[in-house]
Amino acid sequence: MSELAEANRSSDGDLIFRKLKRLDSTLSDMADRAAHFYLTLGDLVRTTEITPQAFLTHKDALLTHMREFSSDLARYAPKLKEAIEHVESTGVDRMIRLAAASDERVFVPITEREDDWAARWRGLTAWFVSAESGISESERLREGTMSAIAAVLALLRRVTETRRGGVSRESQLRHLAGWFAATPSEDAAHALFQAVFDLGRPRHLSMVHPDADIISHSRSWWEAPPVEIARTLAETGRPPSPGLPSKVARNDGSIRRLREEQLAAQRTRSAAAQSLASNGVYQRELNEQETEVLLSLLNAALTARVPVVGRVKSSTGSENGVKLTLSPSDGSTTIKTARGRMHLDGIEVSVR
Repeated sequence: MSELAEANRSSDGDLIFRKLKRLDSTLSDMADRAAHFYLTLGDLVRTTEITPQAFLTHKDALLTHMREFSSDLARYAPKLKEAIEHVESTGVDRMIRLAAASDERVFVPITEREDDWAARWRGLTAWFVSAESGISESERLREGTMSAIAAVLALLRRVTETRRGGVSRESQLRHLAGWFAATPSEDAAHALFQAVFDLGRPRHLSMVHPDADIISHSRSWWEAPPVEIARTLAETGRPPSPGLPSKVARNDGSIRRLREEQLAAQRTRSAAAQSLASNGVYQRELNEQETEVLLSLLNAALTARVPVVGRVKSSTGSENGVKLTLSPSDGSTTIKTARGRMHLDGIEVSVR
């Protein structure tokens, strides 16, 4: 590190490249060892094998890690942190540019080489210098080592308790195998299997007869007639359910077409009502739309036997109606419609 800082001060690009390349190789070896240790630690935490052989295997792996890697890392980590800070004080950006310029990968663009060496330097510093939002990799590895020590001690305690009690899963299965081997017949072996594992117990169901007044629920099953049950209840023990409702098909095209037809009919009916109010019902022949509106208003007026206001919604949905009034008349009146002549005896119609 001291030579790297001095080379950076003197702008010796070749020496910087060689030093950084050697540091990167060492860092890769450290990362491989750390990954192997984390893998061993995961196996140790998840293990269910409580045997002396398993304890010795994990203990030897932990001791090897502590002797060959963890102890040296803990001893030199503070010094390496100071050395990294010393190198960075000479200018990291200039060091990266000089290393990229001396890099032997001439077919790689200079910008990519600079990014590559910058990433490698960040990886090196992350091992020994704590980030603002976390801890360094060496500190994390130290915590992992302490966790491994605790896990090995817990495994040792379980092995000791197993030996002291004399009962383990292995001994129980061996003892059970001896029972199976000593059974006098196959039926006895099946009975032993049923008692030990209990995999074929009957499924008890409880249902009420459809006519509870005739067949009481307190009557014995031997006396009561059988009750039909659902297949789902018999096979799974769960009552049947209707299931999820089917997906409703939405035809947007048909909905749009029906809406357009509805709006067109409303516009036509509104125009016919306005024509009745403007032109009246006498001295001309009403078309089909006007006739339909007139009959609707007459039906309402004749039902109530009083002057009635009939309303027709416009295409926008606002109130836009006409008023039809039935008044007494001395004679009869005649209205010409598209469906024929309509004679009203003693009644005169006015629409406005």
